[in-house]
Amino acid sequence: MKAYFGPGGNSEAFKLAGGKSTLDAPAWLSKIGLDAYEYEAGNGIASSPAMLAAIGREAELNSIKMSFHTPYFISLSGVDPEKRLKSIKYISDSLEAARLLGAKTIVVHTGSASKITRREAMALAADTLIKTLESVDTYGIKIGLETMGKQNQLGTLEEVLELCKIDSAFVPVVDFGHMNARECGGVFKNADDYMRVFDAIDKELGAEVASNLHCHFSRIEWTAAGEKKHLTFADTVYGPDHEPLIEAIVKNSLTPTIISESAGTQSDDALTMKKYYEELRK
Repeated sequence: MKAYFGPGGNSEAFKLAGGKSTLDAPAWLSKIGLDAYEYEAGNGIASSPAMLAAIGREAELNSIKMSFHTPYFISLSGVDPEKRLKSIKYISDSLEAARLLGAKTIVVHTGSASKITRREAMALAADTLIKTLESVDTYGIKIGLETMGKQNQLGTLEEVLELCKIDSAFVPVVDFGHMNARECGGVFKNADDYMRVFDAIDKELGAEVASNLHCHFSRIEWTAAGEKKHLTFADTVYGPDHEPLIEAIVKNSLTPTIISESAGTQSDDALTMKKYYEELRK
């Protein structure tokens, strides 16, 4: 058992190396030493079923662990019932895409709480998730609910864990950069700070979920309202630092998947994390 590292989407390095299609990504990632990849469909699913299946075959051939990021326009807590029904369809389409890719986790944004109370937003999100399980085939794929970076969004760790208790089909996707930006920095200063997240998940959902967590990581610029934009590891004004996270993972024999969402350098920064992980395991 080990941790996995890879990028969210295609990096600048992939394009500079001649990569023209996501079909080329699994072999390239394996060649440079990475072992995970998150297919980004934030703006909608653009690839055909045949292409998704072909990418999935390449991922299996190159031992790349796949995940799938669902469209951003999914709204679990939308006050318009029609929009929430459409969100269920988008989740269903995402699960089918993930099945073709061989992905075991899809990542879903939990919704907004800007025009209603957080409790009202949570009730709507829970209702949407319950209706989702009543009407879709998950194919055994986990529906990951992501911690979010803006304060007017649903998606504190506590809110995500509450929603995950609805059914074992739901698991948390912890974005450490989002969590840090949401609180305007300083959340993760050392390995113990990171372990508190894993321990909280262990307490609420069990050790297996906590140990095998699907995670996003990047440095993120923030304002008083939370997340502003994703940065690279070369941008050191804003955190969080990745080293204490890797130290916590190795010290506690955790086996998460860490997806780098750095701005353009996601494969480089994923490789930086993996190399540090391998150094500490020697």
